[in-house]
Amino acid sequence: MKRKLLVAALCSISASGAIAQSFEGLYGQVGVGFQSIVPSVSNASITSPSGTRYNMGTSADTTNNFTGTATLGYSFLVTPSFLLGFGGEYSPFSGQSGNTTYTNSQLSPSTLSSTYKFKNGYNFFLSPGIVIDTKSVAYAKVGYTGAGIESGGSTTNYTGYSLGLGYKRFIAGNLYAFGEGNYMSYGNKTETSSGPWGGGGSYTSSVTSSANAYNFLVGIGYKF
Repeated sequence: MKRKLLVAALCSISASGAIAQSFEGLYGQVGVGFQSIVPSVSNASITSPSGTRYNMGTSADTTNNFTGTATLGYSFLVTPSFLLGFGGEYSPFSGQSGNTTYTNSQLSPSTLSSTYKFKNGYNFFLSPGIVIDTKSVAYAKVGYTGAGIESGGSTTNYTGYSLGLGYKRFIAGNLYAFGEGNYMSYGNKTETSSGPWGGGGSYTSSVTSSANAYNFLVGIGYKF
């Protein structure tokens, strides 16, 4: 009787280990999907050569884009049903152009506009995961993210944090399919510039901007 119980316990431990081991190790994946960029522009002003400051009303369009990512990561077995992973991902796709508008009725022209484009997104993340069964795992992501936003012929680099939730399931051998949703928050950047003023001299301008982004991805991956 004791021998049977011992054999049963060993089999149970072995089976649990097999569940978690199937997700442990190096993996690579590619995903495609939908991404929304929500910019925020504030504290915009233009200062004339005489020192008069004109505060600008601002608005910026949300853009909705096709996106894709390439990811390389590694997952460690912590317990038979819990994994902790880390990785990095890169998005090579530039988003569609959006418009940013600045207004002040005291200026002529009273409305100025520019375009922006999101590009070169990246993310370094930690990813805890719960093994559901021999073929599937649910996971979360928390990371450090960055991207460039091109506007007016120059690119400003933003950094911030990311959060995500996902699910992946093996479909054939070490090949798996996945789906996930991610949120990225990019912190404030303040930029200044100058240029010729219509009546002579030079103006200076200042604007603070930030952005949030959301994406939903599906794709395939391989666990090496």
